[in-house]
Amino acid sequence: MAQKARAAAKKVKDKWRAKEWYNIHAPDMFSKMQLGETPSDTPDHVMGRIAEATVQDLTGDFSKMHIKLRFKVTDVRGFDAFTLYDGHTLTNDYVRRLTRRKRTKTDAVVDVITKDGWEVRVKPMAVSEQRIQASQETAIRNIMKESVLKVASESTISDLVRKIIMGEMAKAISDASKIIVPVKRIEIGKSEVIRAGRPPEPGEAPIVAPEEPAPEPEPQAPEAPAEEPPKPEEPAPKEAAAPAEEEIPPEERAQ
Repeated sequence: MAQKARAAAKKVKDKWRAKEWYNIHAPDMFSKMQLGETPSDTPDHVMGRIAEATVQDLTGDFSKMHIKLRFKVTDVRGFDAFTLYDGHTLTNDYVRRLTRRKRTKTDAVVDVITKDGWEVRVKPMAVSEQRIQASQETAIRNIMKESVLKVASESTISDLVRKIIMGEMAKAISDASKIIVPVKRIEIGKSEVIRAGRPPEPGEAPIVAPEEPAPEPEPQAPEAPAEEPPKPEEPAPKEAAAPAEEEIPPEERAQ
């Protein structure tokens, strides 16, 4: 039994020693940034693996740290594994902060096809400022479906991902929903790729965080005019001395 245990341990050790580390890269839309590493004994076993990263990790935008992107390995060259977009989700704590008491969360599921043949399932959600009626929920759900279909039909997969994570799709839904009921928040809660289409062209502009406007220079207070040096005080004019009285000789005083 002891020999069998040692032999089994040796096999496991040899199995791990034969594995190599592969670098996983994001798609071209994220400038092929490295997502992490994964061990595997053959490149075929790396195919199909899933890697996750937040938008903050990829773009540096701290306001998008609640969005998690999912990528699927579709190509391995050497020790580099390249991925394609596979979907996204929102973090649970972010969704819980949105859905509080006395609010209504309306969900929808929309299957769309982009211009380059990608079939994606998009799940938008709307959170109203107060509780709403069932008829209002139905109207908002229909508006969400129409808006998502319109945006997706005019976009490639790269454009669709950009509009989802940068909030352009949510803004389009929000503008259309105002006529029904005041909406507190619109979010694209989840997306997943059902069928991949034509891969994005390498020359497409990558998705980056929105540039912050340069701070305006603070207005400088006008410089106060230099004070003139104090003039030296002029000496007061001397009063003229009174004329001295003439001395009278004693002989004349006697007279």
